[in-house]
Amino acid sequence: MEDSPSIETVYEAIYALYNQNTNPTEKQQASNWLNEMQKSVYAWKIADELLARKVDLNSCYLAAQTMRSKLQNSFHELPQDSHASLRDALLNHLSKLDDTTDGVIATQLCVALAHLALQMGSWKNAAVDIASRYNSLKTCFILELLTVLPEEVNSRTLRLGANRRSEIYTEFSDNLPAVNQLLEMCLTSEANDERIKIRSYKCFASWLNIRSVSLSQVWHSNVLSNAFNVLCSFDGSNMVQEAAADAVIAFLQNLEDNNNQDEIQIEILNSVSRLEQAYMMSVTNEDLDRTVNYCRIFTELAESLVMTMINKSLGSNGLPHFSIKALDSVILCANHHDYEVLLITFNLWFRLSEELYKINNVVLTEMFKPYFEQLIGALYKHCMIDTDHEGLLDEGTEDFADFRMKCSDLIKDVVFIVSSSAVFQQMYMLLQTASVSNVTWDQMEAALFIMQAIARNILPHENEVVPKVVEAILNMPETVHINMRYTSVMLLGELCEWISHEQHSETLEPILNYLQYCLRQPNLAAVTAKSLHSICTTCRHHMVKHLSGLIEILKVVDMLNLPNDVAIGLLKGVAVIVAEVPEEHVYKAIKEICGRQLSPLLALVESTSEKTVPETNTSTDPIYWLDRLSAILRHLATKTNNEKDPCVVAIVEMWPSMSKICTRYKTDSRITEHFCRCLRFMIRLVSRSTTALLAPVAQQMAYLYKEHHHSCYLYIGSILVDEYGSKYDNPLVMTQCHSLLLEMIDAFIEPAFRLFSEKDGLRNYPDTVDDFFRLACRFIQKLPMPFLQSPVLEVIIRCSITAVSLDHKEANASVMKFLLDLLLCGKSRKDSINNEECRQYVTSIVNSIGEQLVDNLIQASVFSLQTYMLPDVIDVLIELMAYDKVQTLRWLNGAVEKLPKQNSAGLVTATNEQCLQFLNSFHSYENDGELCRSLREFSRYFR
Repeated sequence: MEDSPSIETVYEAIYALYNQNTNPTEKQQASNWLNEMQKSVYAWKIADELLARKVDLNSCYLAAQTMRSKLQNSFHELPQDSHASLRDALLNHLSKLDDTTDGVIATQLCVALAHLALQMGSWKNAAVDIASRYNSLKTCFILELLTVLPEEVNSRTLRLGANRRSEIYTEFSDNLPAVNQLLEMCLTSEANDERIKIRSYKCFASWLNIRSVSLSQVWHSNVLSNAFNVLCSFDGSNMVQEAAADAVIAFLQNLEDNNNQDEIQIEILNSVSRLEQAYMMSVTNEDLDRTVNYCRIFTELAESLVMTMINKSLGSNGLPHFSIKALDSVILCANHHDYEVLLITFNLWFRLSEELYKINNVVLTEMFKPYFEQLIGALYKHCMIDTDHEGLLDEGTEDFADFRMKCSDLIKDVVFIVSSSAVFQQMYMLLQTASVSNVTWDQMEAALFIMQAIARNILPHENEVVPKVVEAILNMPETVHINMRYTSVMLLGELCEWISHEQHSETLEPILNYLQYCLRQPNLAAVTAKSLHSICTTCRHHMVKHLSGLIEILKVVDMLNLPNDVAIGLLKGVAVIVAEVPEEHVYKAIKEICGRQLSPLLALVESTSEKTVPETNTSTDPIYWLDRLSAILRHLATKTNNEKDPCVVAIVEMWPSMSKICTRYKTDSRITEHFCRCLRFMIRLVSRSTTALLAPVAQQMAYLYKEHHHSCYLYIGSILVDEYGSKYDNPLVMTQCHSLLLEMIDAFIEPAFRLFSEKDGLRNYPDTVDDFFRLACRFIQKLPMPFLQSPVLEVIIRCSITAVSLDHKEANASVMKFLLDLLLCGKSRKDSINNEECRQYVTSIVNSIGEQLVDNLIQASVFSLQTYMLPDVIDVLIELMAYDKVQTLRWLNGAVEKLPKQNSAGLVTATNEQCLQFLNSFHSYENDGELCRSLREFSRYFR
């Protein structure tokens, strides 16, 4: 937008966008024009004028949103001398808002003003300034402003920099008393206004959430005591109570950072314990919302004290620290009748058990054991299915079924504290009493469910309880509830390791007979197939004699209406067993199980036209069969070693059919991706025995990629390089393989780089970047010298230097891996002649591109990459220094010198001392982690 549009033009565009009678084309044009206007430098003045005129809701909303967006993304457009006038204008707009103003407009303006305050270094003590405007701004807007101010400190888009953030945190810590005083005044003077109460508690929580305050600063705050009073009371609205709970929780979250103040901790523990009475009242009144809030508080307190109760109990001569009492309130909640309350506590138990596992102290484990025993007791009760429930629990749609799965995961994590055998024995005792006491089916089913969660932890030689449980399952009467039988089948699958033990091999046949019976029942087919998969995989040696029976099951598997992922599980189990059968039966078995997937695929190829759209997740979808075939090929772990091996012969014979499928679906990226996954397992399976697949696959992938830019073709290329790049001792075979592979990447280069050269091409095609540089990595790893001598290498290196700034996890990791492998390839070869030759090539490359590479790496680290991606940058810099440390340090100095020393607001990004400290870290460091920390801290000065 070259010239500033008139305000009337802006109003016309707004009207066209929001008017219901405008046709869609004009709406889109108006939207596009307004987007361009918002990006222009004129948007500041236009937004200010729209807010001043207050013509209608839509124009005010657009103006407020524009102002917020500009301050968030385009603050650099404003000259420094205009900051104060913009602040005054925004405060003036806020002062004119009233109760009739749309809340979204007020929020956008508050966020905009917060962004200005955070970026405007000359506006000192902005929070105090805002709090002092109690008489000129409405209380609700002051509270919202003070709420969003600390919330926006860590906004990535503002790029405040570590120095500015540090300055802000110090300022916030100093400003907290003034903010707290304002909140106390609001709660006192407007005690009956629930909206003000809620906003006050939210504001208090927001300031605590930045973790820049100490406990002593806020523990005696009247705001906090007011929140506790609200929570102790049985009156008031649930919304106020929830806001008060959020405020208390925000305070408790600071405990972990201030865990060395026993006196305050005792006071806090006592204050929270006093809420137990209010909790019990909420249970009596069946007020679930309040119950949940109390549970959140009890759980947060316990989680904040986890390390305190562990560490201080360790050094207390076997006596528990007082903080362990925080778990009493949590256990109280665990026994609530609604499982949603118990669910809130799960993260605490996971964390506590993880810490106990890491420490592995018997005395400490015994100290916490009673709490976990009570927890498992509560889980058992909550896992009971309603006795009136008809049919199976639906794992896909029922929340309760999802809750039970989470219970199962939790039990698996914590059971080591109370002993798997003890829990299994306890559940078995309950099953035993079923025949002599009034134990209902739901109680028995819950016991079996707990058993299946820990079945894999049972020692294989256990011979007292498990045989009796297995016998009871196999002899269940026909009339047993369907959920009982379902869970029993699950349990048998989880007992697979126990069944595989030589001592219990006699149980395998009756168990298989029982599972075959269950497989024919529609409600049980899916879970039975999963259990069969587990048993086939674990008991593969014992299952060989049952292979023919399993293949017979596969023949009717599609009549059982199994979900495809379950049928795939069954196929995996059968494929694993094929690897164990005698060699003379392998060919027939593979042809049988693979042919059952290939035949329908080929039928689809012949019967459907290119315009036919397959129905997802049905047998009309090629992916349905490709995924089955992939599962088989992946798990056919046969020990192939020559071209005449029956497995190799069977797989190579499949290629003409696979080629036909690939060509037929070349225009469909979804099907092609699944096809390439299947082809990958096929290549991996036979590559060590034959090169028969290399030429046809490489040539077809190269040809199809020129026509259709599916990045999975590149991925197959990397598989071919990995498998055929350096596997054969015969020099002639290796030369032929290398020649084919180099021809393949040469064919890939032109279409791939045509995509990269588009505007934002690297950003728009991250999958292609990822797969292409994985391919390049494999070339360096498997055939370094031919690749270093290849004319395609230079253009790949130049592209990688540009791509280091790509903010995409997988794509960037592949680019960095390519650069790292390139630098390493001259160091890791066993052949000394090749090693020296590689080093000479790489040294020449480093001298040519080193300065630009270092410059781009530093720029990317500071302005583009996520902090978790920085270790890859350090790996590359370390290897550059291994080639020439002095030169690399010189390049680093130059790269840091080019970085801006001030941001758009005139605030210092990184001082000369901080830059020097960063550079000095490269002169002497003990390990890679030290350099990573240094780069991470340095990058924060600019973020």
